Amino acid sequence: MEANLPKDFITRMQEMLGEEFPLFLEHYEKPREYGLRVNTLKISCEEFESLCPFPIERIPWVPNGYFYPPDVRPSLHPYYQAGLYYLQEPSAMTPAACLPVQPGDAVLDLCAAPGGKATELAACLRGEGILIANDISSSRAKALLRNLELFGVSNLVVTSEKPERLADRFPEFFHKILLDAPCSGEGMFRKDENLIRDWSTEKSDKLAQIQRELILDAARMLRPGGLLLYSTCTFAPAEDEGTISWLLEHCPEFSLQPLPSYPGFSPGVPRWGNEDPSLSRCVRIWPHKMRGEGHFLALLKKEGESVPLFQPKKGKKKGPDKASAALLNEFFQNVKIPFDPGRVEIRNEKVYYLPPVDVSALRGLHFLRNGLYLGDLKKNRFEPSQPLALSLGRNGFTSMIHLDPADDRISKYLKGETLNLQEEEISSPNGWQLVCAGDFPLGWGKLVGQTLKNKYPSGWRI
Repeated sequence: MEANLPKDFITRMQEMLGEEFPLFLEHYEKPREYGLRVNTLKISCEEFESLCPFPIERIPWVPNGYFYPPDVRPSLHPYYQAGLYYLQEPSAMTPAACLPVQPGDAVLDLCAAPGGKATELAACLRGEGILIANDISSSRAKALLRNLELFGVSNLVVTSEKPERLADRFPEFFHKILLDAPCSGEGMFRKDENLIRDWSTEKSDKLAQIQRELILDAARMLRPGGLLLYSTCTFAPAEDEGTISWLLEHCPEFSLQPLPSYPGFSPGVPRWGNEDPSLSRCVRIWPHKMRGEGHFLALLKKEGESVPLFQPKKGKKKGPDKASAALLNEFFQNVKIPFDPGRVEIRNEKVYYLPPVDVSALRGLHFLRNGLYLGDLKKNRFEPSQPLALSLGRNGFTSMIHLDPADDRISKYLKGETLNLQEEEISSPNGWQLVCAGDFPLGWGKLVGQTLKNKYPSGWRI
């Protein structure tokens, strides 16, 4: 693969690494690592380890991260469709693991698609506070929404906006912000050779300018006392220490904070920036020192008093009309989770459960989702949604069909086929059923006798 690497890239890396350069070059001839991150909203790591049907090995620097062998296909297992884990390159798990999100925080993932980091931030919130996940690309934002819904996230807002527009609407709003900036992708050359073909020094310099605009937008949206985690998957000093140097020079209210230390983590290099000694608090992940690809991280704090966590938003005084409320009450009496009717909003017969935090600043912005999509009101009935099914968790609904993950009927269900059930598999009479792989919901079905009509959405089918 060395022959495919750009000449200017090789020259610069030789200058950066010196005697370590041969070791760095050797890693391009080695197979890449594969990883998954457990969704702790749905399952503990200990339980996942006992249930996982394929070999896994803990990633030392990510509490809920695991390596898996290259010949395994975790995306084909029903547990993936149940949202129990996210497939992610091991080094790319690090930024979200290093941002100390607490339940109740207001959190922003500014460049969030496809959702690897956003899903972990949401899991840390545990349904409290709010996550706003943004991507400027509408198509990428749709993939982001899908992954957040697969994870069962309820307190979400997904936007597709220019960061500067978000900054105008949300000044000093967020407690924690993650900016995984678009970059030249040098750390992912082994994973995606298209990045090699697209690379140039000119492109890297242009991206550095974009990163400076983005980090300034993020800085405007961070509350006093808040934390901003900046990351890239490149080695380029201009995009890493250079961008952080620029922020520190233009926003003196920010300071670099220490990051966790693990074997293989390397400190930032001040001379690759503006010589500020605090740049050594940044972390660079070198692929020849760790079992992953390349990454750069910097944790920044905005001076000021730490702000209290959000209090839950009180329910609206006016809820759904009587007819709609009756249909919803009939269905939700079977839902075994706390539910505030005052947070229900109906738009064009679609029913949403709004986050517990007021985000009226969204008005006029392009957003794909504000809260959890519950389902649709039809004539004389309510039809629950796929995101609702995935948000309920085990024992979240009165009527559940538990199928063994190895049962071929699960594959049929995920393809949209009708299922035949045995009498002993049915826990309650006709009507809506939550279909599960083991204890973990996959989606809805409607029971008539011993026949389950499939309600798995066509857009989700395998």
